[in-house]
Amino acid sequence: MTIKPILARSVLAWACAVVVAAASATAARAEDGGRLDRIRKTGTIQIGFPDASPPFAFLDNDGKPIGYSLEICEHVAQRIKATLGLPALEIRHVPVQSATRVPLISNGTIDLECGTATNLPERHKLVSFAPTTFVAQIVLVARKSTDVDVNDLASFRGKAISAQAGGQTQRYVVQASARDNLDIKVMAAKDTAEAFLLLSSGRAQGTANDDAMAYTTVANAPDRDSYKIGTKGLEFAPYGILEPKDDPAFKTIVDEAVVGLMKDGTVAKLYTKYFESPIPPRQINLKLPMSDVLKRVLANPTDSGDPAAYR
Repeated sequence: MTIKPILARSVLAWACAVVVAAASATAARAEDGGRLDRIRKTGTIQIGFPDASPPFAFLDNDGKPIGYSLEICEHVAQRIKATLGLPALEIRHVPVQSATRVPLISNGTIDLECGTATNLPERHKLVSFAPTTFVAQIVLVARKSTDVDVNDLASFRGKAISAQAGGQTQRYVVQASARDNLDIKVMAAKDTAEAFLLLSSGRAQGTANDDAMAYTTVANAPDRDSYKIGTKGLEFAPYGILEPKDDPAFKTIVDEAVVGLMKDGTVAKLYTKYFESPIPPRQINLKLPMSDVLKRVLANPTDSGDPAAYR
C-alpha cells in the first residue's frame, strides 16, 4: 500500500475528516472484542510507519520498509503471534504521516504506529503509548551561509522555519514564536524529507527536527557540509509506539513485548544497527552513541508522557 505525496494542508484536512469517523469505528471495535480478536480472526496486523524518517522508519534501496522503530514493532508482532498461538501472522505495512497517524489508529486502519511519535500528555486523550524506545531532542538546522544561530530560536525572528505538520516540532516552534513574539512563519511539511527540501531550496531559512533525524537528513544530503545543526536541545521528545486507546488487553500484550525486547537486549542491538552502523541508502554511519537518558529508560521502562520522567 502506498500513499501519493500531497500538500500538507490537504493531509490536515483529510485527517480532520477521518477523526469524525473515529467514534463509529470505536463502537465497531467494542463489538468485535478489540484488536486482539481481529488479529486472531484475520491473521494480519496493520503496522503504520512513516516512509521517510530514517533511521526510525524508511525504505531501503529495494523499497522495503526498515528502521529502528519499525523493527521493534515487527518483533512485537512476532510476540503477539506466539501469545495468540497463531500458525502465521501477516504484517501489512501502511505508510502514514505525522498528521494522519493518530486518526488512522483511532479509526482502526492501523493497529500500531511505529516511527517518531512523541509521547505528549495531550495525545493520551486520543491514543495510548507503549514504553518509550527513544528520547530525542528538538534541534534547529540552517545553512552555514546564513547569519542565524541554530542554538537560539530568537535569531530566526521574522524568518521561515519548516517542520512536519502535526508533529511536536511544529507545535514547539509555533508556541515559542507566539510566546516570544518572534513572528516566525512555520511552513508545514508532510514529512522530514519535505521539511528539509523547504530549507535546501531556500524557501525556509531553517528547519526544526528531532536530533537523530536532523543528523541523518543532513548526512544524506549531497551538500551536507553546507549545513549547521544545533547542539542545544530545545525540548525532549520521548518516542513510543502508538497504540489504540481503551483497549487494555491489546496494550498489555504490546507493552509486555516491548519491555521484553528491552530486557533481552534486542532494542540495544537494534540501536547499534541503526545509529552506530552504516544504513541505507548511502551506507552512512551516524556514529550516534546511546544517550544516558535512553539507557535509563531501557533499564527502567516507562510509558509516561511527563517530561520530568526523562530528566
